[in-house]
Amino acid sequence: MAVVSGGTTLIDNGALDSAVSTGSLILLSTQTASASASISFTSNIDSTYDSYVFKFIDIHPATNSVQFTFNGSTDGGSNYNVTKTTTNFSTLHKEDDSFTFLGYQTSADLAQSTNFVRLNGNEVGADNDQSLSATLQLFNPSSTTFVKHFISDCQFSEQSDHSERAFVAGYFDTTSAVNAIQFKFSSGNIDDGIIKMYGVS
Repeated sequence: MAVVSGGTTLIDNGALDSAVSTGSLILLSTQTASASASISFTSNIDSTYDSYVFKFIDIHPATNSVQFTFNGSTDGGSNYNVTKTTTNFSTLHKEDDSFTFLGYQTSADLAQSTNFVRLNGNEVGADNDQSLSATLQLFNPSSTTFVKHFISDCQFSEQSDHSERAFVAGYFDTTSAVNAIQFKFSSGNIDDGIIKMYGVS
């Protein structure tokens, strides 16, 4: 048995001691897109959990060269227009090995804007085999003291045959509770895909 920082113990095979709480994901909602203009989660985002995780599985756009986006609401989904500031950087690699990139995406960030946040840096392709998968975590959305931070990690098939991974972070600049989230493409429908929302216990 070993002891690591803070007094946490590891048993001999390197696993955490059974007395250590590691948290778990509690599935709260699953929505499946089918030529959907948007997908909104308007319930279960409350003070029950300190953070919420959204998982996006094979999100396929109906339109080529689009961005997958989200925004928050403080009025249960009547309006998705919360002010936010974000960062966005990505890495990509072309299928024929002719081009690579790692850098900050100035065109994809927001500065005190009510616009929808881009989860991907560049454009998702709409070919039959192209899609986007990602994870988004929202922290303490019910706080009436602090802004609401979020981070995301997104992998997708870029429209010009790139594999691209985008990292987005930021905060909803409000001390009102954020109680609904909407997802949509910058143009056209969500043709197919699954979005799951979890509470983190």
